[in-house]
Amino acid sequence: MTAPTGGRAPVTVRSTVPARIDRLPWTQFHWLVVVGLGVSWILDGLEIQIVALNGAALTHEEGGLSLSTGEVGALGSAYLAGQVVGALVFGRLTDRLGRRKLFILTLLIYLVGSGLGGFAWDFWSLAVFRFIAGTGIGGEYTAINSAIDELIPSHYRGRVDIAVNGTYWAGALIGNIAGLYLYSESVPVQWGWRIGFFIGPLLGLVVIFLRRHIPESPRWLVTHGRAEEAERTIEDIEERVRHSGAHLEPVPESKALEIEELPPLGFRQLTRTFFGTYPKRSLLGFTMMVTQSFLYNAIFFTYALVLTTFYGIDQGSVPWYFIPFAFGNLLGPLVLGPLFDTIGRRKMIFATYGGSGLLLFITAFLFNAQVLGAVSQTVLWCVIFFFASAGASSAYLTVSEIFPLELRGQAISYFFAISQGAGGVVAPWLFGRLIDAAGGEDAEVLNTVPLMWGYVIGALMMMTGGVVARVIGVDAERKSLEDIATPLSAAGVPAGGTTGDATGGTASGRRSR
Repeated sequence: MTAPTGGRAPVTVRSTVPARIDRLPWTQFHWLVVVGLGVSWILDGLEIQIVALNGAALTHEEGGLSLSTGEVGALGSAYLAGQVVGALVFGRLTDRLGRRKLFILTLLIYLVGSGLGGFAWDFWSLAVFRFIAGTGIGGEYTAINSAIDELIPSHYRGRVDIAVNGTYWAGALIGNIAGLYLYSESVPVQWGWRIGFFIGPLLGLVVIFLRRHIPESPRWLVTHGRAEEAERTIEDIEERVRHSGAHLEPVPESKALEIEELPPLGFRQLTRTFFGTYPKRSLLGFTMMVTQSFLYNAIFFTYALVLTTFYGIDQGSVPWYFIPFAFGNLLGPLVLGPLFDTIGRRKMIFATYGGSGLLLFITAFLFNAQVLGAVSQTVLWCVIFFFASAGASSAYLTVSEIFPLELRGQAISYFFAISQGAGGVVAPWLFGRLIDAAGGEDAEVLNTVPLMWGYVIGALMMMTGGVVARVIGVDAERKSLEDIATPLSAAGVPAGGTTGDATGGTASGRRSR
């Protein structure tokens, strides 16, 4: 397919690439995609936890930097700002240049930024390196979610996406366990935090090798004027699947998708698509992303403060309470993920968002009644976030599958940026102030009421997210991406596709332009 010149009409091709991908059985090739691409969330969890634990070393005089607590907090903000910038910039690029180029480039940027962090000599150098690492991870979110959705067959897409997003907590767990040694007396203070910044890059170097064997998304190729390359790529994937012993039935021509050239979309066209064609889906994505981000950032970034302030836990013992918390977060997506493909997206989002919100609501009043201890509080967190983690992962799944392929990366990046701004900035600040309102060490009796109401707000927000998803959510389980949202470049689609907020119906035939 070539770009139109002069007044010549755009060339249209018919392709069965999407149907051929969705009819594939699960094989070794798909494990390669999951492992090679899914490690991004492990790296993010690792980064967050390493930095969360090295705060004491960075402020310690022997650590070499002697930062203030405010500067340590600013490092987290620099990383977050990098994620937002990376998501917005690379989200647009992954839709224009392809998934493969971007998931290689963004990983390299992360490797450089995180590795350089181990060589930082003052606050500003470390802040810049953290920002660079953040841009790489932010770009990873957009390119990786897009690639996974487009390469994984529709029958498995939900569970895979949710499980992969949940592996963030595997990274956090690795970082926590490494921190128990790196920030102990066994390692000099000036070396422990520096070594911590090298763990992610060492893991990333292995992943670079795996990603060399992952092809470009055939779906992206066929909608960007590279039909012949898309055909070669899908044939290579099918050959790998056959080599694993699977038998593939031919795909009928009735499953073909008609694709027409489409010039790059401008901001005005993107805005019109999001809020004109898909207003309900945009509201859905915004609500799900913001509510889960608020809850997670509120609890996660004040987890240690709650244990030390209200339960008198020594700072050095906090990592031991974090291990079961991380396990609960990791198990939720792995155990509940398959149900999003069988029971359905809307029902499971409602159950996980609503269930975690209800449990947090109850816990808020138990906390205020002061009937909980550090162990029982941790147990309740584990149960709450067993459900919340699966729900939060489903938010990323939702925004990556309910919009047309041509703007999938940008959809992920926009909603990710909004959620990080709302949850990553407002929630930690708000809950930090609520904990300060308890009275601190000088108070004879700690005031638990302000934080209780903070938990109530988080609980109500999560339940609201669940209700919104139940009412206007999309029944995307086991459906082709093209049936969920017709590509903008489609001139004709198989029966079942949709070009608007409807969750079903038919959009076959040539679309008007």
